[in-house]
Amino acid sequence: MGDSLQNILYEQGKKARQASRLLAITPTSIKDNALYAMAAALEKESQNILAANQIDLKLGQDKGLTAALLERLTLTEGRIKDMAQGLREIAALPDPVGQVLGINKRPNGLEVGRVRTPIGVIGIIYESRPNVTADAAALCVKAGNAILLRGGEEALNSNRIIARVIARAGEEAGLPAGSIQLVDSDDREAAVIMMKMHDYLDVLIPRGGKGLKQAVMENASVSVIMTGMGNCHVYVDEYADLKKAQPIVFNAKVQRPSVCNAAETLLVHEKVADQFLPIMIEQLQKAGVEVRGCSRTQEIVAGIIPVREEDWDEEYLDLILAVKVVSSLSEAIDHINQHGTGHSEAIITENYSHARRFISSVDAAAVYANASTRFTDGNEFGFGAEIGISTQKLHARGPMGLPELTTTKFIIYGDGQVRE
Repeated sequence: MGDSLQNILYEQGKKARQASRLLAITPTSIKDNALYAMAAALEKESQNILAANQIDLKLGQDKGLTAALLERLTLTEGRIKDMAQGLREIAALPDPVGQVLGINKRPNGLEVGRVRTPIGVIGIIYESRPNVTADAAALCVKAGNAILLRGGEEALNSNRIIARVIARAGEEAGLPAGSIQLVDSDDREAAVIMMKMHDYLDVLIPRGGKGLKQAVMENASVSVIMTGMGNCHVYVDEYADLKKAQPIVFNAKVQRPSVCNAAETLLVHEKVADQFLPIMIEQLQKAGVEVRGCSRTQEIVAGIIPVREEDWDEEYLDLILAVKVVSSLSEAIDHINQHGTGHSEAIITENYSHARRFISSVDAAAVYANASTRFTDGNEFGFGAEIGISTQKLHARGPMGLPELTTTKFIIYGDGQVRE
């Protein structure tokens, strides 16, 4: 099975490489028309997509998937319309390919410039959310890249029909064959093979939990951009406006707990803990949140589940929140830098110097003062759709939109110059 699966993936890699060379020079108008055609095809095939999604949901329920994972897996008419609208919004964004980032004329007359160019072939390994199939494909195509998609086994039927629909619509609108391909296998070995396809993939972007991240670190020989892991914190400072803090904390945890920018830990300064925690925890518990607290939190609010040491490192993606009372801003910053995943962190404070210190000292892709971590998103930041939130520091960090799906090349114009 392994050799056969490897051969299939290598063939897909070869097709993607051929397509990428043509996509790199495909006019913006053709790419945009293809995206509009893909959006229309999704809406036209919505009932078939929903039927496939129901199969995945039934299989997921039988396997005992958590409510949070089932929520991420679920498609509705509204979500399919949102997917289609997302493709249209990507089509309306400026094409980054060919953008001149600067040009410099040297004393010898050489003109040295730098322009954005496609990366080439991008592999995506992702879990649960079938909307990623359309979003990722559209972003890669608009940036001139071919894409090889490998979704989770729990969404195979949904991903299969979405990929087939958009690939066919894209090719009929002028995209090269092989621009969008799905790895049509629920064998986990497929993901491992992709991690080693350095002859075919220029970069690999994993979107998933701790297990996937660990597997990529252990197996990948392809260049990787790590995304998604979000152990996010909200810190309520001693100088916080507590009326402002309550809706921020509630939104960060409850608005959509199954996503990577949802808060997983609440830190509260000891000077406001007695006043803030009883009200905040009651509000969270009414919304179905399971609160796990440190010893001081348990003293302030009766009946709180004791926190375990491993909770500080957990990305719950569920209605669960760890709570800790801290003695200082420094302790809060140290806790976040020790346990955070470099995604999104927030401070609630009316003290400007505390806000500035938190922003400069916390090591994360997005750091907030007096706002919910749920805003870490390309659309919310005004960049348009994104393929994920990069939590590393090289090439891209934070929401990865179209510019982050390109690289650069130097272009040099001369008139007979030779180096002496």
